[in-house]
Amino acid sequence: MRRTILLLSTGLMMLTATAASAQNATPRNLILFVPDGLRGRIVTSQTAPAMAELRDKGVNFKNSHSLFPTFTMANGSAMASGHYLGDTGTFSNTIYTARPIAHSNNTVTPFLEVNPVLLEVDEHFGGDYLNEDTLLKMARAKGYSTAAIGKHGPTFIFDHTDKVGTAGLHSIIIDDATGGKNGVPLSDEMKEALTKAGLPLETPPRGENSKAGDARTPGTTSANVVQQAYMADVATKVVLPMFKARNKPFVLVYWSRDPDGSQHNTGDSLNSITPGINGPTSMAGIRNADNNLSQLRKALDELGLAANTNIIVSSDHGFSTISKESKTSPAAKISYEDTPKDFLPMGFVAIDLAKALNLPLFDPNDKNARVGDNAHPRAGNGLLGKDPAKPDVVVATNGGSDLIYIPSKERKLADRVIKALLEQDYVSGLFVDDELGNFAGTLPMSQLGLKGKAVVPHPSIVVNFRSWSSGCDEPTNCSVQIADTVLRQGQGMHGSFSRGDTLNFMAAIGPDFKSGYVDPLPVSNADVGATAAKLLGLTQKAKGRLIGRVMTEAMPNGATPKAYAGTVTSKPANGLRTVLNFQRVGSQRYFDAAGFPGRTLGLEVEGGKQKTAGK
Repeated sequence: MRRTILLLSTGLMMLTATAASAQNATPRNLILFVPDGLRGRIVTSQTAPAMAELRDKGVNFKNSHSLFPTFTMANGSAMASGHYLGDTGTFSNTIYTARPIAHSNNTVTPFLEVNPVLLEVDEHFGGDYLNEDTLLKMARAKGYSTAAIGKHGPTFIFDHTDKVGTAGLHSIIIDDATGGKNGVPLSDEMKEALTKAGLPLETPPRGENSKAGDARTPGTTSANVVQQAYMADVATKVVLPMFKARNKPFVLVYWSRDPDGSQHNTGDSLNSITPGINGPTSMAGIRNADNNLSQLRKALDELGLAANTNIIVSSDHGFSTISKESKTSPAAKISYEDTPKDFLPMGFVAIDLAKALNLPLFDPNDKNARVGDNAHPRAGNGLLGKDPAKPDVVVATNGGSDLIYIPSKERKLADRVIKALLEQDYVSGLFVDDELGNFAGTLPMSQLGLKGKAVVPHPSIVVNFRSWSSGCDEPTNCSVQIADTVLRQGQGMHGSFSRGDTLNFMAAIGPDFKSGYVDPLPVSNADVGATAAKLLGLTQKAKGRLIGRVMTEAMPNGATPKAYAGTVTSKPANGLRTVLNFQRVGSQRYFDAAGFPGRTLGLEVEGGKQKTAGK
């Protein structure tokens, strides 16, 4: 089996301040704007005029990539550190920690988008579970003013390890939890500035936007307008004026929950894949994020900061409509009180594996209680084995893909799990920890940059779910995927290896970027972190080597490297092969799509033939 190691020469990420100043006459400001869940090709002058204008007048990264698994915290870690997931250990939104997390009801499968959970996971793994310095931490140490505003979880990940709540010792953090028990404490300076601006010290709730509905009740029909209006006001009326008054360069991360939140919870398409995430609620979520960006750019103009500020816009992942249909799943043949007949319940992977392996199933989100007949785990996660304190198999449920851990690293058990998964029509591609060896029908995790210096447990198997197009002119705008989630058919999800999920939106504008440039080269969210570090003149003492590249081709007089396309194919198992389509710049890989041919949207088979890995 061929191995590819993602490497980056030390001159790309680890730049000195002197090298940066050679490009910049004066230190630049940077805004990283993240429209969570914005699809790469959904942006037009009608759907998102501010983002369309920035893209068309600045740099259009038309060949952009989310890292797989295509989840928020995973890609947030890449933007924050410039590293692939094998180094950061943020393999998905929900991971296995092998030890109970008190702030997550003592589960061993915590959901990471909660500040106290992040802090506790840090404590368990040497004080920094990412194991890499983050953008804001490095910038703050270099004397930049720093702030992160937006969605709870990924906002905090940009500066989560040092003492918080003391002026001058931490970045300004404003998120959903600000003002509450889970929020990062505000400094006296921020409290005074917010009060002077007539803004509350507590972030308003999402309100109607937070309503996900259920199998009988539609979810939300409202975008997250009120909460994000507050955050945009904090950024433009408090933080940016404060930074200007300090008269030194700054870095601001703005993580817009929309359109992600509105697409997840959309009430426009209950139990139907059409219109799915293309209904009016999702479109309102896109426009809401666009309005936030417009407000930020207007404030930069009014404060006289625009000419010296670079703006990078990068969504964490694309998006798809959920399907809950399977003809092979035993879980779909059981009657559940909260699940329509013949639909997949939440936790279907854990249920199906428990049956196939003939192992008891316990719920790590319900004090390790046994999951009975006609029931499913509360959050979908599962502990399989006779003793839930020492499970044979752990399933971390996430959405368009799931993580499976085998704590014993027993090859025979891994083989049984793989064979069981290959029987299911909802599976499209399996990736296995290299330490377990090679298995027919699967590819090693190292092919995806998932084997690195991570200090948290590596998954044993990553399961990708089936995806397809519901039918439209641009397939990535109407992708559908099987998803292991509490959300319903017709609502939105991501996480798969569909091109609908890997094709995120990315653009940039500012004094250190070309104007009116369409970049044909592949780029990724790890490259966003590496490029931001270059622009700011930061030096990272990297522990891992899975680092993104600096997008020099987008910069005036920057080098334009060559790109290549490649395919890796596993040996067959039951007629199924896991196929990976990727692009390459130097030794850097960019992952387009992967899975079983015919079961993954955007997975191309050139000439009907593919090369088998290792041959």
